[in-house]
Amino acid sequence: MGMDSGRSGGAPARDAPESPRSVLSASKPGHAEARTGATQQTNGAPDHELFERFRDGDVAAFETLLRRHRRTIHAFISRYLRDRQQADDVYQEVLLRVVARADDFRGSSKFTTWLFSIARNLCIDAARRAVHRDHVSLDQPGQGGAAALVERVASQRPGVDRDAIARELRRRVHDALGTLPEEQLEVFLLRETDCLSFGEIAVVVGAPEATVKSRMRYALGRLRDALADFEDYARALR
Repeated sequence: MGMDSGRSGGAPARDAPESPRSVLSASKPGHAEARTGATQQTNGAPDHELFERFRDGDVAAFETLLRRHRRTIHAFISRYLRDRQQADDVYQEVLLRVVARADDFRGSSKFTTWLFSIARNLCIDAARRAVHRDHVSLDQPGQGGAAALVERVASQRPGVDRDAIARELRRRVHDALGTLPEEQLEVFLLRETDCLSFGEIAVVVGAPEATVKSRMRYALGRLRDALADFEDYARALR
């Protein structure tokens, strides 16, 4: 990819946890008071300027970056991993990786591109660890699927409000995202959730832009197929 993207090895989103100030302060020993006057003008500064201030010891500048991007980064991680606790853990890993490798960012790409690269690679590592750790039986109750859906629909009383339809749609989308291959899922999330351009996504995932667009088309096709019967389900609830 031409940059260090933070690789350590080969559910609906919620607010991201705050990063402990002590971690950030410890990352730049002896520089905690540097450039204190500049910290009063952080809110409107561009990302690259804030990151340069942080590298010079301005902790407040980094905290401004966190406030600016934590929701989108945590949402990406949460939707990728589909596990809130795991998402919180990986989010903290991202922050620690950014702090530890601050000097590796050269400004050849946008700060957010570098940040998403780190988050994406840590998500891949976490997902692979989870595959080896979790061996849930396909027959285990509560895993969803057609039978569970039939039971749920049968138990619904007539006159269910629109909230039930909205909840079911969210569940369907969540489940459908879980069926996407890893390379399609990350492109879909970066494009639809985080609004990155195809060019930026290409840098994040390390693939040609044409390949990224192809993965997006396949992802959209799979999601359309997975949600094709939702209209009939919604009508059944009315």
